[in-house]
Amino acid sequence: MLDLLSDILTTLSVRGTLYFRTSFTSPWGVAVPSYENVARFHFAHRGACLVAVDGVDDPVHLAQGDLIIIPHGASHDLVSGHVQNYSVMPLDRVLEKSGYDGSGVLVFGGEEPASETQLICGHFSFEPHARHILMERLPPYIHLRNYGEAAGRWMEATLRVIGDEAGGRKMGGDLIALKMSEAILAQAIRSFIESHDAPEWGLAGFADKHLCRALDAFHKAPDRAWTVEALAQEAGMSRTSFAVLFQKKMAMTPMEYVTAWRVEVAKQMLAKPAVAMAEVAESAGYASDSAFARVFKKETGLSPASFRKLASADAAHS
Repeated sequence: MLDLLSDILTTLSVRGTLYFRTSFTSPWGVAVPSYENVARFHFAHRGACLVAVDGVDDPVHLAQGDLIIIPHGASHDLVSGHVQNYSVMPLDRVLEKSGYDGSGVLVFGGEEPASETQLICGHFSFEPHARHILMERLPPYIHLRNYGEAAGRWMEATLRVIGDEAGGRKMGGDLIALKMSEAILAQAIRSFIESHDAPEWGLAGFADKHLCRALDAFHKAPDRAWTVEALAQEAGMSRTSFAVLFQKKMAMTPMEYVTAWRVEVAKQMLAKPAVAMAEVAESAGYASDSAFARVFKKETGLSPASFRKLASADAAHS
């Protein structure tokens, strides 16, 4: 069975996509547009740049070895140097002007080869209707400094392999880089929820050993007849102490979390036309179709049947 974070990311159908590896020489500036249902990332394989995220006051200095993840797909500018007065070119125009055809390295910028910045850029996509507080509550950006070293030798080696493989000429290189990049998202989120910043964003509960025991047990069997008492028992706490701690660290009640995740489990199953409605209800922990339908509509605004039609239409157009 999957651990808690792996189960969340798997149910949200996280998929990595690599855009390109860059060779940018100063002066340069690229405006990356916003996009829904994605978390964008940039890893500074060599050199440095500024990242100005929409809605954030100060640009982020991305040094060599740093990783930045923009969880909500906000528009942002990538810029050479340290200056805050800069000009940028829209990404689609950069791709057109550079003649980039989707393979190899994206070469762009001015005439200062000594200032080369190599970025590995891509995004993680999620199912269009998938929701979870872990992703929704992440800040506008996560900046992990000297990421390879901080995350340990295995991550440092992973990033080095991605840097060597992405946009290279070896067979299977892009696929290798792509699959390794998906591991980076899990590692980055884990690093953030274990940091001192997590409580500010309502994510401290995912790093609490007692709450994690209860959440892990629930995620392994969401169809069980869970109560606050049952969750507290898994956490090794009294009902009252557990409920108070959960509310404090998660900013929601235990049963609100249970209901929200069961709805996500149901969404995943409703996207499969062959799964009967009764089976969906049972897998989501509901004894009857009617009870399940009531909760599902309250949480999503749609009946299960309407959601299934919507998911089917989205799949047909993807």
